[in-house]
Amino acid sequence: MLVYPAGADLSASALRFLARELTARRLAQGARWRRLAAGRQALLVLAHLRCGHTYAQLAAGFGVGTTTAYRYIAEAVDVLAALAPTLAEAVRTASGKAFVILDGTLLPIDRIAADRPFYSGKRASPALPGSVPDIKAARAHGIIGALAGAGVECWADKGYRGAGGTVRVPYWGRWETLSPGRRAVNCSHAKIRALVEQAMATLKTWRLVRKLRCSTSRITSLVQAVLTLHLACSN
Repeated sequence: MLVYPAGADLSASALRFLARELTARRLAQGARWRRLAAGRQALLVLAHLRCGHTYAQLAAGFGVGTTTAYRYIAEAVDVLAALAPTLAEAVRTASGKAFVILDGTLLPIDRIAADRPFYSGKRASPALPGSVPDIKAARAHGIIGALAGAGVECWADKGYRGAGGTVRVPYWGRWETLSPGRRAVNCSHAKIRALVEQAMATLKTWRLVRKLRCSTSRITSLVQAVLTLHLACSN
């Protein structure tokens, strides 16, 4: 296999953040000598998450075995996933904002029959089969109830019609049958919701989540890890 230098469009703060967390884990576990220092392990993990490089490619580039590359990545993903915000923490943060935007996204995965996609929430809520409607997923994870309990105003698309609570959706009906006033409301609603589409696109700059090649049991942890890194780089 040919090995060549490559770059990742990430700031050094992401590398420092992950290296610090990995170092803390090693100290807590009393880990012995490792083939790669925490900083190099962090770089390997970022290359996997951001660029989507495979275990074999990373193993060759970092001079370790494929199994070691897998183990390093799995360890880092678990560390990052544990730092991801919970629903309660997200709602507490949202309670200080004017409103939140609720939406879901489909993440294709090639490890199950017919490449059926799995659903994952913006807050990195547990993954559900792609056939599950957005509103059912939000209810299953307690998102709608939590927002209502905290009195947080929420904007969502027509897929959340009937959600109740504090969830606001556009007026239902064909554009030509709506009154001018309702058309104006729907236009304003769409402009607000455009922000969540931008957020989803930003999250998917982490190329690994564009096409997952892992066990379905690992989807949630991977998305949580990506969200943690994204938030760390944004602060």
